[in-house]
Amino acid sequence: MAHPADFLRPLRPIGEVSSIGIGTYLGECDDADDARYHAALTAALDGGITLIDTAINYRCQRAERVIGQLLRTRRTTAPSAPPPIVCTKGGYIPLHEVPPEDKAGYRRYIQQEYLDTGIVPANELVAGGHCIAPSFLSDQIARSRANLGVDTIDLYYLHNPEQQLAGVSHDVFEQRMRAAFQTLESHVAQGHLRAYGCATWHGLRVLSDAPNTIQLESLVRIATDVGGDAHHFAAVQLPISLGMPEAVRLPTQMVRGTPCTPLQAAHELGVAVIVSAPLMHGQLTRGLPHQLHEIFPTAHTDAQRAIGFARTLPGVTSVLVGMRDVAHVTENLAIVV
Repeated sequence: MAHPADFLRPLRPIGEVSSIGIGTYLGECDDADDARYHAALTAALDGGITLIDTAINYRCQRAERVIGQLLRTRRTTAPSAPPPIVCTKGGYIPLHEVPPEDKAGYRRYIQQEYLDTGIVPANELVAGGHCIAPSFLSDQIARSRANLGVDTIDLYYLHNPEQQLAGVSHDVFEQRMRAAFQTLESHVAQGHLRAYGCATWHGLRVLSDAPNTIQLESLVRIATDVGGDAHHFAAVQLPISLGMPEAVRLPTQMVRGTPCTPLQAAHELGVAVIVSAPLMHGQLTRGLPHQLHEIFPTAHTDAQRAIGFARTLPGVTSVLVGMRDVAHVTENLAIVV
């Protein structure tokens, strides 16, 4: 399958990644969706996609485990094929296989699995299920490596770190981020990770006076403080779409005293941008204005047009599209064939 020259784009220090990646967020915690994702992931890799995105809390760890099964299968069936770039996230306490029956069961699970064991310090648990403490991150990295069946995770994100700002001040948040980055640099040194970043939802897109704002310049400064100029803070993930264009329209960031958009800030600071939710969880797959047909003349569906919008933005490395059906993989790849 032929792709355009810019289908592969640099993601330093990892290498090159496809400009469309496959996401694994949505779905049920059951065997049927496991099978659907396995088929979709196989079709995606066969079609040239090299970037797989997941998180340990997606589908009660099933998302990671399906990817692990796929990777093991491909080592046997396609031993000469280059392995995909696998990205995962830690921050939200993950469930195991299926959700508890009720909130009381959820609280018991967290208490027994994470609080009583000391993995999560009680004073660092925010919103009942979010933590970026060093002990928790180290535990989650080990679990993700086991789920994925890999020695080294290519890119490890702190998952929505702005969630911490629901419970602590910005000063405490910065202290926790510093400890987290130190932990991640340590795991890079041990060979458990190749690079790390932050996967955000609101943090980079809200104005700088919002209570849950994150400044990318501050993150890079912390990474440099703990890892030197050769630090391994490589990427941010955030939603960009026709329905959520803040990252290309709003000057939510300050870099060297100059207001700029998140995309501009990332470019200035040498951080890769990975786009999430380009279809707004399916809301942009139909009913787009007819004017977009002229802007993307090679696209045949609104999903392709919405993906094309995000993919062609200057400074975007890759666009993650949730795909759990082979038909969706085929449709989404058609825009770059």
